[in-house]
Amino acid sequence: MASFSLGRRRVLPGFAPTLGFTLFYLSLIVLVPLAAVFLKSSGHGWDAFWAAATSPRVMASYRLSFGASLIAAFINLVFGLILAWCIVRYEFPGKKLVDALIDLPFALPTAVAGIALTALYAPNGWVGSLFAAGGLLAPLFGEGGAKIAFTPLGVLLALIFIGLPFIVRTVQPVLEDMETELEEAAASLGAQRWTTFRYVVLPTLLPALMTGFALAFARAVGEYGSVIFIAGNIPMVSEITPLMIIAKLEQYDYVGATAIAAVMLIFSFVLLLAINGLQAWSSRRGSKR
Repeated sequence: MASFSLGRRRVLPGFAPTLGFTLFYLSLIVLVPLAAVFLKSSGHGWDAFWAAATSPRVMASYRLSFGASLIAAFINLVFGLILAWCIVRYEFPGKKLVDALIDLPFALPTAVAGIALTALYAPNGWVGSLFAAGGLLAPLFGEGGAKIAFTPLGVLLALIFIGLPFIVRTVQPVLEDMETELEEAAASLGAQRWTTFRYVVLPTLLPALMTGFALAFARAVGEYGSVIFIAGNIPMVSEITPLMIIAKLEQYDYVGATAIAAVMLIFSFVLLLAINGLQAWSSRRGSKR
């Protein structure tokens, strides 16, 4: 008789070698580069780090990058849920095409997306010309109309474009697995649609929504290619933080570049930690119901 049970055999090696390889790979790919950023930024002392990370121009880029990323993630949270709901729950002409177009920001090179958005929303573009001075919708925004490209609004639109698939693709599988019998039971008991959505549907979707929100926010904070063209890069107005890092590197100011990168890492880590904590809390709360 064999001295081991076939039921305990594993395809992969045991815990120790697997964990060792995992930690080695994680350290090599993630931890070592991130540690190098902090070591390089602290190489010239705290005063140099603080001066590089808190200059007025850099602070303006923080406000734009993190603020626009949060707003874009919230907008995608709402409209991504609606889009995923329509794809899963309804049948309509062109459904397969719409489902495929959602992944376009994943497949499209970011520079191509930036050029396309700029051409579309520039003052002489198809959409931008409607809002510019003399355009069809210009009177709604005053005598001079409204400018979309080369403003913070253009940055926001680019971040919404690249973040939408994260919400849809995280919510869509949960919706597909969700049984409609619970909604029908709630409706048969007299629950209104909003009550059914709030107490039956939303608790199930909340962990997926928070995951998609975190992914969309993380992608938007570090986005460069699709934003750099439509932003216009006006100092103190439409400069994003990744552009400031590139500018510091072009000036051979490696301490300044790594200082800005370190601040972005810290803020992103804190925000993602808070979002993941909220997601874990909502999952525990949902499991207790």
